[in-house]
Amino acid sequence: MCCRYYFSENEPVFKEVLEKALASSLRERFLREYAKPVITEGEVRPTDIAPVIASNRNGERSAFPMKWGFTLPGSKNAIVNARVESAAEKPMFKEAWQRRRCIIPASWYFEWEHFTAPDGKKKTGDKYMIQPRGSHTVWLCGLYTFENGLPVFAVITREPAGEVSRIHDRMPLILPEERIDEWIRPETRPELLLPYALTDMVPEKVI
Repeated sequence: MCCRYYFSENEPVFKEVLEKALASSLRERFLREYAKPVITEGEVRPTDIAPVIASNRNGERSAFPMKWGFTLPGSKNAIVNARVESAAEKPMFKEAWQRRRCIIPASWYFEWEHFTAPDGKKKTGDKYMIQPRGSHTVWLCGLYTFENGLPVFAVITREPAGEVSRIHDRMPLILPEERIDEWIRPETRPELLLPYALTDMVPEKVI
């Protein structure tokens, strides 16, 4: 799963993304609706408003503020992740998988170690910050929809690989930067991009 990540406005490659998100008229609408500003620096949590990359009405890459978490009908709980194995079929995500995909820029994402204690109970251990090897950025694949006229997003997850496997049984779907435009393009068949997912991650324990 992925339920926390870090965004830094000091990362040069994020500068244009943040500028476009802050310039969007959605920024003020989110502030009125949820009394929350767009996160520009720090740890991003579910229901926070964050900069997200998506296609604009002209089909061009842009950035918008979006709230993290789909809302399950009849519930106030935020659904923050979508499993890549079932997103194409699940009613909540099916339409977004087909034509409303986004990229969530992050400096790194966080995960807590999960393990089984000697007594057989599931336990949560150390917190890790995780990035692709050799990179200072993480391009998280996501889906978005609209709730009450405002965009909300979910991070796509997959089976873990490499070092992440010893920490958790899921990890985000992460693409290289050069695949962003393909992923967010509505006419793209997203399943064709899955082989490009980055899996060589470097976890670093948070002290």
